[in-house]
Amino acid sequence: MKTHKKLNELAATAICGNDITSSCLYVSSLTIIYAGQYAWLALMIVALVLFLFRKIYGEVVGALPLNGGAYNVLLNTTSKSNASIAACLTILSYMATAVISASEAMHYLHGILPSLPVMLATGGLITAFLFLVMSGISESSIVAVVIFILHIVAMITLILSAVWYVSVNGLDIAYANFKMPAHGSFTTALFLGFSTAMLGISGFESSANFVEEQEQGVFRKTLRNMWAAVSIINPLMALAAVSVLPLTEVAVNQEALLSHMGNITAGPWLRTFISVDAVLVLSGALLTSYVGVNGLIKRMTLDRILPQFLLKENSRGSSPRILILFYLLCLSVLVITQGQLGPLAGVYTISFLLVMIYFGFGNFLLKIKRSRLPRPEKASIPTVALAIIAVMVALYGNVIMHAEYLIVFLQYFLPSIIVIFLLLNRNELLQYMLIFVESFFTSVKRLATLSKLHLTRALKKLTEQEFVYFTKGDDISILNKVMIYVQENEITKKLKIVTVLADGSHVSADFLRDLDVLDRAYPDIKIEYIQIHGTFGPQIIEKLSAEWNIPINFMFISSPSDRFSHHISDLGGVRLII
Repeated sequence: MKTHKKLNELAATAICGNDITSSCLYVSSLTIIYAGQYAWLALMIVALVLFLFRKIYGEVVGALPLNGGAYNVLLNTTSKSNASIAACLTILSYMATAVISASEAMHYLHGILPSLPVMLATGGLITAFLFLVMSGISESSIVAVVIFILHIVAMITLILSAVWYVSVNGLDIAYANFKMPAHGSFTTALFLGFSTAMLGISGFESSANFVEEQEQGVFRKTLRNMWAAVSIINPLMALAAVSVLPLTEVAVNQEALLSHMGNITAGPWLRTFISVDAVLVLSGALLTSYVGVNGLIKRMTLDRILPQFLLKENSRGSSPRILILFYLLCLSVLVITQGQLGPLAGVYTISFLLVMIYFGFGNFLLKIKRSRLPRPEKASIPTVALAIIAVMVALYGNVIMHAEYLIVFLQYFLPSIIVIFLLLNRNELLQYMLIFVESFFTSVKRLATLSKLHLTRALKKLTEQEFVYFTKGDDISILNKVMIYVQENEITKKLKIVTVLADGSHVSADFLRDLDVLDRAYPDIKIEYIQIHGTFGPQIIEKLSAEWNIPINFMFISSPSDRFSHHISDLGGVRLII
């Protein structure tokens, strides 16, 4: 098995941090437009909500440290169809983020180089980062780290220049801004500002989608680092803006507020520095999308939701076919929208907030269905409920402000989810196609025979894939739940039920009788019972996987108790289904 270097704290933080910290480039102006002088307070509330999600993500990914984010937790607590909805939303969010980030980066570069063709340059940037990510995640992370450090330096420089400007010129502008009436009322302004500011935490979910590429213990540190960065930078940036610029000037310079602020506080050199930083960090957000979607789609492919040919890796450990697929999707969206960011903003806004809500519900399901699963930290039920409600409020606020976003979102989401569900049910589709061939091509016997042969082979290949369930001697009700899950979620006609016994131990006669009952109850699935002597753990799982040629992803267990001697991540991707 090929091993690849895992990401340390700085590299992992940089990959997802470029996305979330780049938010201040647009969220500061947007929040000020809706919340006025209280934008900093709205951004502080967002920081509080993000603090709640630190616990939620820490518990979920700590218990199930596998790529996939919301998809992963729903796959291990509900069904493939529910998990696929979360996956589809996540992919749409990444796709919109990638195109928006690339386009915004080139708009900033256009400000420095007016002759630059923005549309063509956006496509070129998306292409360049495709090749960068294909070169390997370690190589990509070096670029991400350089961009991340430069961005943090740029933001600190801008905040300090604003402090210096205020110390020299006084607080007259700030006093004037804070005396202005709020947008509607204080409550309305805070509500609309909070709803807008929630978009500034995009990227927080990304770390969960490539957790398997991170060193042990790094994931929770990435959550802490991202939270600290946006909790400090975003509110301070909004406060600096209303202390330096009149509120009317913020709206006029909405597209490039921070570079304009740099020009006011320190001169053209800082404006240029901020513009260059914007180009780089928005490009870094594009890198985040590639890395995050690669981890998610790879996991979905391993679970046989997407075609297996996507799994092929190059010598660098990246999956070029997955990356090229995402690249083509991004290019198609760029061409369809002609670089207009309004439609993409709708897809991005609703997809991202729904993914956060899904993650919160996934945490609840984990508490209910996988209560015995060990986890490094726990989020209390009030914490999860408050976090979900906060994101729902933000989602409602964005739909109120931009009702057209919902229509645009559905135009992208519905075709995507239809494709996913067709892939999930391709077994039934192949059977219907087989019937169609037999019914309508009987007059062309050769064509019918060849078509039937290919379809039969494809169907046989799908249904002959064996699955494994490791049992400790469960009663018939548990085994029945296993059979129901396999029947409803997997395309197979073969299931090995395996008991790993310590030397000298044996299974009860009642258990063997229960297996006979199950065999009769589910005639479409061939059940093979196997007893193995040894100690259940990673070694025996890898041994059986190699010996039987069954991927570890197709092996199931019920939730282990906190006395289980191994962490779930040590089992190589074994799934929890009970």
